[in-house]
Amino acid sequence: MADIGPFRGWRYGLEQVGSLADVVAPPYDVIDAVAQDRLYQQHPCNVVRLILNRAEPGDVSESARYERAAGFLDRWQTDGVLVRDEAPSLYVYHQQFTWEGVSYDRRGFLGRIRLEEFGTGSVFPHEQTMPGPKADRLALWEHGRTCLSPVFGLYPADATSVQGPLDAACSGTPAHEVVDDDGVIHRLWAVDDAEAIAAACGALADVPVFIADGHHRYETALNYRRAHPQVDAAGYTMMMMVAMNDPGLAILPTHRLISGVDGLDAVRLKELLSAHFEVSEMGEGREAARTAWTQIEATGDQGALALGTSSDHQWLLARLKDPTVMSQLAVDRSDDWRGLGVSRLHTLLVDEILSKAYSDGDVECRYVHLLDEVDEAVEGGAVPLAVLVAPASLEHVRTIASKLETMPPKSTFFYPKLLSGLVFYPLGDNG
Repeated sequence: MADIGPFRGWRYGLEQVGSLADVVAPPYDVIDAVAQDRLYQQHPCNVVRLILNRAEPGDVSESARYERAAGFLDRWQTDGVLVRDEAPSLYVYHQQFTWEGVSYDRRGFLGRIRLEEFGTGSVFPHEQTMPGPKADRLALWEHGRTCLSPVFGLYPADATSVQGPLDAACSGTPAHEVVDDDGVIHRLWAVDDAEAIAAACGALADVPVFIADGHHRYETALNYRRAHPQVDAAGYTMMMMVAMNDPGLAILPTHRLISGVDGLDAVRLKELLSAHFEVSEMGEGREAARTAWTQIEATGDQGALALGTSSDHQWLLARLKDPTVMSQLAVDRSDDWRGLGVSRLHTLLVDEILSKAYSDGDVECRYVHLLDEVDEAVEGGAVPLAVLVAPASLEHVRTIASKLETMPPKSTFFYPKLLSGLVFYPLGDNG
């Protein structure tokens, strides 16, 4: 059973920092060097100094960055820049945003969840992780003894029964509000109402939790617990909880820009695809791309790919003829995994067809989310090939993760990201 509960978080004292918008930041893994520098300049107490402290002249070791971040954290707590909440709370978190002309209002809450090893309990991953980011985050946690950014979790229970009592408890209370650079409105309330907390956590007691985003952070928490088994707070991590039936929850597409197939045009591509796909010519340019994408998006068609070649700006719509080819190429995977559009794209198109046809090249994918980004790449010749593919659905996440399988990279895109700096979870003895 999922063990979810409130905690006494550390939050910015607005009388010290002024605007919350000046001190929060996106997750560390989407901050590039330019954004890092901008956030450093934005405010001397911006959370970037904690989550992505930059190297400085005179650093004698890689650990200097983590030591400096821990020093900032300790000083901000001592000076009242960060203030500990008096009562254990759940932190209601709403995000309002627009994507491709559609408006959303995603609602959830931040709490602490008891850690479980994958395969032993009710917490399920759906993506693979890499050792580098986990080592980086663990070093940060070891120095600062604080979880600075939440994991994003999904639960298959009714949003009304879980989120409803919390939203009611903060009704009429002013929210801490931030509008980020993408125009997303983030609102946060601290709820310490015992009845509302008990109702929300009780409704989640018998349901599984699926990690939507933050797999590296969850596995870092597991590693931290192994190193500190005697510390109660280390047995938990901070997680954002959102219902799978929340009206504002959407899995958005991640399209592929493929390099390493130089000289590819629509004629050659159609020839390569013909053995496994029924191919339709959609025409030239942006209008053809959108027509093809509309056919995929309307039904979430996992058997179709839209492909655009930069050399001639032509678009094709390819539909898989016989799905059993995936059984031969991915013998150790389930039928649900084999049925994903992204699985077919990577296993059949990239690894089997393109990599063999262009064995002298280095076939690689770059990932973008907006159709405008795809248009620019195709029209500008940035890559030889662009592919539009349907994202995995929430039911795919639930079914495949329940089997302890992980999906191909970028199978899901949960937008917007959760801000860092809204609340911190302490990992010490008094957590």
